[in-house]
Amino acid sequence: MTGLRILVVDDEPQIIRFLKPALGAAGYDVVTAASASEAIRLSATQSPDAMLLDLGLPDKDGKEVIRAVRAFSQVPIIVLSARDRETEKISALDLGADDYVNKPFGIGELLARIRAVTRSRNQGKPVETVFHAGGLMIDTERHHVELAGQSVKLTPKEFDLLLLLVRNAGRVLTHKQILNAVWGPAHAEDVQYLRVLVGQLRQKIEPKPAEPVLVLTEPGIGYRLGDDSP
Repeated sequence: MTGLRILVVDDEPQIIRFLKPALGAAGYDVVTAASASEAIRLSATQSPDAMLLDLGLPDKDGKEVIRAVRAFSQVPIIVLSARDRETEKISALDLGADDYVNKPFGIGELLARIRAVTRSRNQGKPVETVFHAGGLMIDTERHHVELAGQSVKLTPKEFDLLLLLVRNAGRVLTHKQILNAVWGPAHAEDVQYLRVLVGQLRQKIEPKPAEPVLVLTEPGIGYRLGDDSP
């Protein structure tokens, strides 16, 4: 058993019948909800370690669940939805969802996403000053980065971008979220700035910049740290 509790929010019985035994077999304790109101209540009373959330719920849109839950909890939220429009994904992520998986999906991929978001949340632990990811060492106090033991010289913006991705390992960060964090609200729409910065960072830290494994693109949405990064 993992000791972790997963709240599955979906009003389709077939999805629940598929996910509950699959997650149970992977060692998770599974709690289910079929409506937005029930999802919000269970989020507050059951203290789940992660939530799998469908957006098409009978009483409210799933994005309202994200908004409500984020008012009192930082539980990792993975959206599971058949809605494939980029605007839906961006809206859910901007509201505070950690990841977005399209239906239909494979259980292997879903379990990997769950491991990533639960691994990235270290609630109640001391603030870390040194991070490790895919052969990289990032020292936040010294603003120092090493790759395979060799020092890597990054500009302040490149360092800020890398640190943001590492601190949010397991999450998809939208263009707007990254631009706000790295440049500030005045540049929240300057996606080209971000593309250039990502390209520069990949040249310095990726073994093959044209085939990145650390800084991964979510087309039309944003970027995330590679799933293989610890």
